[in-house]
Amino acid sequence: MPTTAEGFASRTQQIKADLVAQGSRVQAMLELSCAALFERKSNLASQAIEMDEAVDNADVAIEQAAVSLLTDATREGASLDPQHLRAVLTIVKANNELERVADVAVDIAEMVPAVSQIATPFPDTFRVLANSVIGILRDTNTSLSRNDPSIANIVLQSQHAVWAFKAALLREAEQQVAKGKYPVEFAFHLHETASMCEVIADHCTNIAEQVIYQTTGAIVRHAENCWVEVPRQ
Repeated sequence: MPTTAEGFASRTQQIKADLVAQGSRVQAMLELSCAALFERKSNLASQAIEMDEAVDNADVAIEQAAVSLLTDATREGASLDPQHLRAVLTIVKANNELERVADVAVDIAEMVPAVSQIATPFPDTFRVLANSVIGILRDTNTSLSRNDPSIANIVLQSQHAVWAFKAALLREAEQQVAKGKYPVEFAFHLHETASMCEVIADHCTNIAEQVIYQTTGAIVRHAENCWVEVPRQ
């Protein structure tokens, strides 16, 4: 298809559809990893880890398609407006962030065998944290699929809740270790997994920032305790 504005948009939509499918794939992978951890089931963890190959393959295919599109447009001297370019940049950046979320999901799944050797129940705070991050990824995928900056803003604001849940969890773990109710190893695993959840939330906010940029042209960044729009030059 020639790289006219219409042809560029059509090819972009095809790549975007693959990206949306990738988001769903990563979502399922994270949910499976967390279920494996909560239920202490190594077979579920193995299934989650096996999903990573499909994610990696899709990641490469999406990036190659985006690069090919931009290369064709440059070679043919296509006349494109900023919206067209922002759409492709969003795909490339979001694709990279989703692949990183999948990497963290693998890390969570790989902790299952060690955690399975410890009988200590997971605290409710940890479950809330993990489920919150799963929800944030779901909202992120929705904002990306719909090009919806309002949902993207919800994702940005959700990051503060993740920080609060993580801080509460670490305080609880420290107190329980001091009381002799948590093995030190279990508290260590809680800390590691909580940090992984925080990393996933960071990747989600990066995607949300890009959705806002694509749809509005605004660049938003986190400053102190809030999100602000960077003044345009």
